[in-house]
Amino acid sequence: MKAATPAFARKPHNNSKYRPDYVAQVQELCRVGTTDTMLADHFGVSRETIINWKKTYPEFRAAVLNSKKNAEIEVTASLYQATLDRVITLRQAIKCKEIYYDENGKRVEKERVEIVEVEKHIPADFRSQQFWLRNRNPKQWNEKYDDTDDLQQRGVTLNLGFGQNPLGDDEAAG
Repeated sequence: MKAATPAFARKPHNNSKYRPDYVAQVQELCRVGTTDTMLADHFGVSRETIINWKKTYPEFRAAVLNSKKNAEIEVTASLYQATLDRVITLRQAIKCKEIYYDENGKRVEKERVEIVEVEKHIPADFRSQQFWLRNRNPKQWNEKYDDTDDLQQRGVTLNLGFGQNPLGDDEAAG
């Protein structure tokens, strides 16, 4: 009995619309979050065709998977950075004015633009922190976390006293 050929090693159909230059296109498209359905629209084919191309063309499949994974890594790193206080250095143009008097005693103003480096504090983003913590450790940070499985139900006994006025009837009336 002949062993089955894996889907990704199958030969392409002669009538396939696939072209090798699609690899570069799919890398750019998937880097910005394009789904298989969106890829199908872009290439003018069905979603099933995109799935078949991923099975048939290893370089196409690798481009889709690697680009999506790299985009996820970049977004994760960016989200993490947003959760932290940080200081960044910016280049900023400033206008400098030089005032002097010429040999005739006339006031002269001379302006120039200089590029300087300025440090700017970027505060941590609360929503990013909240999102990060709730998704990384929902047991500790999610408001809606159901902890009934974690703790056994315990009865609570309240001591409400004996129903008597501790001051006595005479003091309560007066």
